[in-house]
Amino acid sequence: MDAVRERDATAQENVRLSMRVNGEEVDVLFAPYKTLLEVLREDLDLTGTKHGCELGECGACAVLVDGEPVLSCLALALDCEGREIETVEGLARGPELHPLQAAFADLGAAQCGYCTPGILMTAKALLAAEPAPSRERIKEAISGNLCRCTGYQQIFEAVEEAARQMRDEGGAR
Repeated sequence: MDAVRERDATAQENVRLSMRVNGEEVDVLFAPYKTLLEVLREDLDLTGTKHGCELGECGACAVLVDGEPVLSCLALALDCEGREIETVEGLARGPELHPLQAAFADLGAAQCGYCTPGILMTAKALLAAEPAPSRERIKEAISGNLCRCTGYQQIFEAVEEAARQMRDEGGAR
């Protein structure tokens, strides 16, 4: 009987949340102390968003909340009720890569790849706001995303190439 009471108590402590993730409405039941990062990875099985420093210093966990980059390790999932969340899993359209993903692959902008999801999401927000950013703006926009492998040159070039492709295609995605 104790196991039943314990399970019931746990269920009562959990909260239900509705949000739109990668274009789909989701309802999720989770412990109220969980961060958005934890809910995405553990409860929704969207593991593209990475655990990094969990202090908001590396940017590996960046996702878009209502189109703006947010460090999901610092955001409580409870604060995302009714919001639009986009993760790296939502970038591609079926088999077609987003121009950022294609440019990163073509130009060698990802090496180990751990930082890549956060950089892609941050760059997507930049290109949605500024279709033709300068190199300096790109550097500024992704300055909160740390990469230990590439030296950043290929990353900057990939964002520039994706911006060009997106402008040629007629807009942001």
